[in-house]
Amino acid sequence: MQILVCLKQVPEKDSRYKIDDSGKAIREEDLVFEINESDQYALEEALRLKEKFGGEVVISSLGGDRVLKAIKSGLAMGADRAIHINDPAFRGSDADVIARAVARGIRGQHFDIIFTGVQSDDMAFGQTGTLLAHFLDWSHATIVMEVQVNLENKTVQVKRELESNLFERVEIPLPAVLAIQSGINQPRYATLKGIMQAKKKEIRTLSLGDLGMQLQEVGYAGSKVEHLGLFFPERKKKTVIIEAEPEEAAKMLMEKLRKEVKVL
Repeated sequence: MQILVCLKQVPEKDSRYKIDDSGKAIREEDLVFEINESDQYALEEALRLKEKFGGEVVISSLGGDRVLKAIKSGLAMGADRAIHINDPAFRGSDADVIARAVARGIRGQHFDIIFTGVQSDDMAFGQTGTLLAHFLDWSHATIVMEVQVNLENKTVQVKRELESNLFERVEIPLPAVLAIQSGINQPRYATLKGIMQAKKKEIRTLSLGDLGMQLQEVGYAGSKVEHLGLFFPERKKKTVIIEAEPEEAAKMLMEKLRKEVKVL
């Protein structure tokens, strides 16, 4: 099987964010980055399919030089090679632009399945996998919790997580794009042997020109979603201390619950 896994590098969960001078993006200088959580599960699922059916697992990632850390981690886990889309023109791109770029980056290559995470931990749009399937005209399933491939019939049966603790099983034809939910498996750690082998694996770097895309098609100019601004949530809740005798304090509390909070 030929499998592509889309990896995104995101800030660590406990990062302290600062908004940049434009008011539309986050300062990256003091942040520590890691592989997006659901993308790690997607990579593990791809590696398990490779172990079962044979073939090749390829990583695709978009971003600057810092993304190489995530790519090398994926290669150390067991991926065979990587495609790194690296061009400053992509800064500010939305999911539509990114999906188009990934589709362009794999032209001429034949994949059976593409795995993405269900959503990114930073922006959480959850659109890249769906849009990629659209541009490739492939089958697609989201929030996938189980994958069963039938190469003889060229189909894949998936278990999807729905609301209210409900699940559904769907069988779709290959090739397909699957958006993997966190918790589908237990991602492996990179071994020392894997880390050493990763140094010899191919990382192909593609620029805007290599993809045949123009400046007006990427970045803020080519995006369909416009970020008007970022801001931190306002703290509207406050603590009120009622200083009075118990009986009087109880009356005052009941009054506030009725007239201000309106829960009684």
